[in-house]
Amino acid sequence: MKEPKDKRTKAWKEWDQWKQNFDKKNSIGLGDVVEKVTKATGIKKMVETFTDGKDCGCGKRKEKLNKIQVNLPMVRCFTQEQFYQWTEFRKVKGDITHKHMNEIIIPIFNQLFARKIQKASCCPIRFIDPINDVYESYL
Repeated sequence: MKEPKDKRTKAWKEWDQWKQNFDKKNSIGLGDVVEKVTKATGIKKMVETFTDGKDCGCGKRKEKLNKIQVNLPMVRCFTQEQFYQWTEFRKVKGDITHKHMNEIIIPIFNQLFARKIQKASCCPIRFIDPINDVYESYL
C-alpha cells in the first residue's frame, strides 16, 4: 500500500492505521523472532511456570537481540491495484487457470517478494499462501 501524500486525507489515516497494524504483526528484529519461537514451542509458558511469574529477563534479552541487525527476507507492500486484484481473486471459486497464474498470482508474488519468476505451470498454492499472509496483514 502506497503512502498518500496529503496527511489530512482519510486515505492517509487509513494507510497510517494499516502501517501500524502491519508493523505490530511482523517481526522487526531477532528478539521478536526468538519470542515468537518460544511462544510457539511452549518454552515461554514453561519458563513462566518455573519462575512463578517473576521476571526472567526475557524483555531485556528481547530488546538487546532486537538491536542486532538480521537479514530477514524483505516483504514489499501491495500496490493499490494489486490489493484490489487480490481481493477480487480471493472471491473466485473453482479451478485456478493459467491466466490467473500468469496475470495475477505470479506478478503479485514477484512484486511482494522481489522475485523474477516468469511462469509457473503448477503448484499455485506455494505462491498463494505467502501472498495471503501479506494480504491478511492488511486486514
